[in-house]
Amino acid sequence: MTTKKWFGITAALAATSLVSLVGSTLAVYQMGMKSFSRSKQKSKQRSIAENTAADNAWYLQQPLQEWTQTSQDGLTLRASFIPAEQPSDRVAILAHGLGHSHEQMIPYAQVFHAWGYQVLMPDARAHGDSDGTTIGYGWLDRHDYQGWISQVIDRQGADVQIVLMGISMGAATVLATAGENLPANVKAVVADSGYASVLSEGRYRLWHKYHVPATPTMTLANQYSRLDAGYRLQDGDIAEQLRHTDLPILFIQGANDQTVPIENLDILYQAAAGPKQRYRHPSAGHIATRAADPAKYDQTVATFLAPYLGDSGEK
Repeated sequence: MTTKKWFGITAALAATSLVSLVGSTLAVYQMGMKSFSRSKQKSKQRSIAENTAADNAWYLQQPLQEWTQTSQDGLTLRASFIPAEQPSDRVAILAHGLGHSHEQMIPYAQVFHAWGYQVLMPDARAHGDSDGTTIGYGWLDRHDYQGWISQVIDRQGADVQIVLMGISMGAATVLATAGENLPANVKAVVADSGYASVLSEGRYRLWHKYHVPATPTMTLANQYSRLDAGYRLQDGDIAEQLRHTDLPILFIQGANDQTVPIENLDILYQAAAGPKQRYRHPSAGHIATRAADPAKYDQTVATFLAPYLGDSGEK
């Protein structure tokens, strides 16, 4: 075989490998970052199915209001609002996790409602009844939540007090939101099982869920995201956001979390610049701390919020 032919074969094999790599990375990116109508419908069904029948029945008995907003990039986003039974200046904005919808937050809504809060439960972009096909992973969603905060103030008045609470991707959402320029109406944040970095969480899930090496797949996915979503995955630095806020934050996570590595709890806690507290359950899995000990979970949240919103105990 001549040298020229050898280089030709090598170049052809390299080109084939590159095309294969780009194609497989695009497939992984589509699987992890995209959600279309069928996926969004499943997110809603999944959320309802994971609740108890009693929780779902309670929700349907409430005088629900549908709220909408148009995002900065032109998406129609939807949320469900539950008024308090008695006049209240407190509103909890609840953020659900990846692959779910606002119905996932019904158990948490019931608790806040019992404490006298009004509750706003948005569907994240590309989830539930909200528009969009590109999942925000908390980073794009932070601007959406600024919009929800503004709408709460417009509708409920200048004296309204707001708590942001989220689980998993929703926790990353409220933490990322906390680092933005927020009005003084936002009093505290509760983040259950949030991740410190969109890129790091993507690397972890890629290997542990799909057994695909993070390198070079995530390097290419980082560039796909820049072109498709308008930001690089590495830009989604949730921990860095916390260095820019003095909001009180309660961090919660189970020590047996197999979805978000437990070290994220300490990374986020160390990054937080304001008043902070962490609750690590010794054996709970991902977003399972409340299920493991509901009474302690609810009391921990109520006790944490009390200095910033007055007594949050049950009425």
